[in-house]
Amino acid sequence: MIRNTYLACLLCLITLWLTACNTDDPEFNAPVTPERIAFSSSRLYPEGITYSTVLDKFLVSSITQGKIGTVDQNGRYADLITDSLLISSLGMKVQNGRLYVCNGDQGVSTKSTAQTTGKTAGLYIYDLSTRQALRRINLTTLYPNASHYANDMAFDSLGNAYVTDSFAPVIYKVPADTTRPSLLINSPLFSGAPGTINLNGIVYHPGKYLIVVKSNEGKLFKVDLANPSNITEITGVSLPNGDGMLLYNNDLYVVNGRNKVSQIRSTDGWKTASVIKTDSVGYDQATTNVLFNDKIYTINARIGEVSAAVAAKNPSLLQSNGYSIQQFK
Repeated sequence: MIRNTYLACLLCLITLWLTACNTDDPEFNAPVTPERIAFSSSRLYPEGITYSTVLDKFLVSSITQGKIGTVDQNGRYADLITDSLLISSLGMKVQNGRLYVCNGDQGVSTKSTAQTTGKTAGLYIYDLSTRQALRRINLTTLYPNASHYANDMAFDSLGNAYVTDSFAPVIYKVPADTTRPSLLINSPLFSGAPGTINLNGIVYHPGKYLIVVKSNEGKLFKVDLANPSNITEITGVSLPNGDGMLLYNNDLYVVNGRNKVSQIRSTDGWKTASVIKTDSVGYDQATTNVLFNDKIYTINARIGEVSAAVAAKNPSLLQSNGYSIQQFK
């Protein structure tokens, strides 16, 4: 009897030990996002990137095909949204279960036409749960008889969206309820040569102003939302080919030169700024960035190839399939 009791206790102890050994360790079983995620998709050229916590995946755009795809942390790509009216999908943001996408056209999309090339600026809104378009907003009517190319966007604390136009010297405002979009500001400071990428990346600062980058001049500008005509250049930095931007812990992370991300800091309310760190490892023809798990990730979109095809007016030059998402270090 004593022996049987001893064996029963021993068996219980062994069972408990085995259970403990097979329990997931929260530290060692937690998913770790790689510093670099490579993925493939035929002729995608994904200029824009954002992240959906609901889908738990990166969302990427397509200059050449005007669609939205997902990329998981293992580098698996899948189409998510296709829309015959979305010509080139560019800057994107997710808010309240909806995906907001800038629509433009440089003439290298499979959907490009003579009527839309260099004349397209739109903000398209999709329901991520149904993948259906909720609204397509044509912004060109707000600034008629001009060239257009909607490039990037940002939200303020009230949910209003602000969209840059690389071919017109304007910033658009789309209210949170998406009714009555308007022209926030038209300024000669944002103008440039025809076909040049002028205004590009944009962020909202809690101090109730926007920060935008003028790509062709490498300049940052501060736009006061209380008085949008109050535009000041943020001096102290030069960011040629400045592209996507991200404001995190009051530092600005700017993709620039197509081959690096610069961490920018200001100590005087963004009157001036300075580069405190630059990461140039792993970036090649990079465009835009996104925050995920308190880290900044940037898409290597092969944007140089796009520029060459645009200059040559030859979309058939765009044949690449491999892309990557790089973590800022």
